[in-house]
Amino acid sequence: MGLIAQRIVRMSPSETLAMSQKSAKLASEGKNVINLSLGEPDFFTPEFIKTYAKKAIDENYTFYPPVPGYMDLREAICKKLKRDNNVDYAPNQIIVSNGAKHAIMNTILAVIDPGDEVIIPAPYWVSYPEMVKIADGVPVEIYSGVENDFKVTAQQIEAAITPKTKLIMLNSPSNPTGAIYSYDELKAIADVVASHPNIVVISDEIYELINFGQKPECFAQFSAIKDRVVLVNGVAKGWAMTGWRIGYIAASVEIASACNKIQGQMTSACSSIAQRATVAAMLQDPTQSDDLKKMVVTFQQRRDLVLSHLAQIPGVKTNKPTGAFYVFADISSYFGTSHAGYTIQSGADMANYLLDTVYVALVGGNAFGNKNCIRFSYATSNEKLTDACNRIKEALSKLQ
Repeated sequence: MGLIAQRIVRMSPSETLAMSQKSAKLASEGKNVINLSLGEPDFFTPEFIKTYAKKAIDENYTFYPPVPGYMDLREAICKKLKRDNNVDYAPNQIIVSNGAKHAIMNTILAVIDPGDEVIIPAPYWVSYPEMVKIADGVPVEIYSGVENDFKVTAQQIEAAITPKTKLIMLNSPSNPTGAIYSYDELKAIADVVASHPNIVVISDEIYELINFGQKPECFAQFSAIKDRVVLVNGVAKGWAMTGWRIGYIAASVEIASACNKIQGQMTSACSSIAQRATVAAMLQDPTQSDDLKKMVVTFQQRRDLVLSHLAQIPGVKTNKPTGAFYVFADISSYFGTSHAGYTIQSGADMANYLLDTVYVALVGGNAFGNKNCIRFSYATSNEKLTDACNRIKEALSKLQ
């Protein structure tokens, strides 16, 4: 009998963090590395939010907060959800956690028993299946490719449902693809869920505010299934607050209470100062924020820059992301090619080849459930993106 639990042995390490660590090591050795592997806005937190945090320190918000979050923060989240998403929640349906990842993990632990199946559309965020494994659940992946804008259909979900299905995980706008599901696409999925009364849906909407002309739809808007939807959001992406570690769920009282019970035993509340800062973010109408508008315009320009460069590389296929800050490029036409001792059989192989030969850090699609692709995070300067794309074009031209 080993010292480490089998649930941990079964887990895969985060490939996004692994690539970032590998690129950092090369950079420390003096290599000119361009890191496009991490999903983090390269903008500073807006001043009005930082001012609110400083005020909280001066007002001595330095004691344990309530486990589910300060009441006025949960009230502010309810106002945000009504203002931006036209869905109604009460404060006792909101649980504030240490980032959206923590909120998702709480929910999985709250609803999944050993052996329960969890449907995860692929490509997916790298942590989804591993979080399910922590709860001794069974990830069930359903596939979509670049030709379908990396979106699964309601029919695919219906076909994957079995008597053991307990949870479906949705993410729109998507990491890693930037795809956004339309109202009609989500309505069709909601109709499927409505016919299976024992299934819960996690709707991860963390990239909601980063969209380019197609406003994301909130999955909790479908009243027939609202009590079985766990809406997940936070401030990391849209308000450039990754380090503040604030996420939240909006859910039925039953599920919210279960998540509160778990959080009370595992971590208790999250940072009091970060919570105070988040009050300011929640009360800000995003349509009136110059900080947010500037960030979104910049991301859209970067998206277009990356797509224009990739379009010039033979054999690389992309969709046109309408949200987030990623391009998930299909490079499967290079499978079977080789250069400098590297043979490309997957996105992971390609990511390692590009990092080791031209010092561009990307993440192979294997980690996201699609080995045909590599993920670009364009949360960096135009100069670095252009340099990175030029290096990639040169490296791919050598593969024979």
